Amino acid sequence: MLRDDLIFLRALEAEDLDFLYALENDSSLWHVSDTVTPISRYTLQKYLDNAGADFEEVRQLRLVICAVADQRALGTVDLFDFEPRHQRAGVGIAVLPHERKRGYARSALKLLATYARQTLHLHQLYCTINADNSASQKLFEQVGFQFVGARKDWLRTAKGWQDVVEYQCLLDI
Repeated sequence: MLRDDLIFLRALEAEDLDFLYALENDSSLWHVSDTVTPISRYTLQKYLDNAGADFEEVRQLRLVICAVADQRALGTVDLFDFEPRHQRAGVGIAVLPHERKRGYARSALKLLATYARQTLHLHQLYCTINADNSASQKLFEQVGFQFVGARKDWLRTAKGWQDVVEYQCLLDI
């Protein structure tokens, strides 16, 4: 179920340490993840050691996006801030810069939404996107997310305050 003709989603493995280290320490992605400092291999190793914990317990899930053709890791897709009572979770996605604009992120979000609805029985997913990130906005709209609002001066950056936009996808419609 977590596969289409282009990609498949899989659980984190111990062998993902180098991949995660490169992805998490790519400073060009920090502005979308509220990260401002590098992360150590030690910290990532501890994270990987606990990556198999139950979604209901830790309230987050990270899956690796892999190419069907050669099984290489392309990025990650996350569910976070899982709220069991309200059956919702936030969504985050990161694709390696040299792997973008090939449909991988769109496929990953479609697969994740199906998994969230059919297996995790979630009612909705949501995401927050920098207002100036039109590529991400378009991506989420293509997979059924709808614009629901904006937050002014939400992110403090080196360039000053930035607005964000909020998107939501109701899964059982």
